[in-house]
Amino acid sequence: MMVMMVIVVMSAATSTLMVVLVIMVMLMMSTATVLLMVMIVIMIMVMLMLVLVIIFIMIVVVVLVWPMIHELFEPGGVDRVTSDIRNAGPWGFLILLAIQFLQIVVAFIPGEVVQVAAGMIYGPWVGALIIWLGCIISSSFIFVLVHKLGAPFVQAMVPEKYMGKFRDWETSDKFNVIVFILFLIPGLPKDVFTYITPLTHMSMKNFVLISNFARIPGIVLSTYAAAGLVSGNIVESVIIFAVTAAVAIVALVVYGRVTKKSNGSEK
Repeated sequence: MMVMMVIVVMSAATSTLMVVLVIMVMLMMSTATVLLMVMIVIMIMVMLMLVLVIIFIMIVVVVLVWPMIHELFEPGGVDRVTSDIRNAGPWGFLILLAIQFLQIVVAFIPGEVVQVAAGMIYGPWVGALIIWLGCIISSSFIFVLVHKLGAPFVQAMVPEKYMGKFRDWETSDKFNVIVFILFLIPGLPKDVFTYITPLTHMSMKNFVLISNFARIPGIVLSTYAAAGLVSGNIVESVIIFAVTAAVAIVALVVYGRVTKKSNGSEK
């Protein structure tokens, strides 16, 4: 109820400000210009209302989903949560999206668990799309959050060894490549990197693009392998997991070489 009241107040205040601005502008412009301005303002208000509605829905879904997060860590919890999402019908999409959002923002839920569940429920491609959308939304949210709260907020959650590494890498001309590789390698703590990277000079656009495009191979491989297990293609799933391991090894080798050259160039 409190969340709803805040959203309503924000919407009303914004709408009132828009109306006042429109009236002030209308007094100084021609009829054609006034009509154009009114149309633009209406479009902005509709978009704002849509964003507020999406935020409200996400908050409600996250609150409802929170008990499922605890259940994931209980014996047989993954199977029960998967069954609940599958039985939720169209709402299952939002539930899984909310779990993926929490997986990155809260940063203690193993990402592979959510990806495998998505592949088992929605198949390799739709499941991968849901996970990818969740990554985009959550990484954008974290970037804004970190920029608002600053380094002390991140330092309270992230080990100093990671902070120090990123400070060293930030001065390298290959920093974007390093970030891409870090988000590409399966098994690395990408959620931690999601909180540290916004403290660097990287822009929000580059961060969202680089980190989330780097996630695509790992997401697709996980959902595809999970879907294969459900359909009985065990051999195919084993091959995919082997490919994932190979990608991780190659990426680690490339990462080692890039960071070594980066450190050498700094010296």
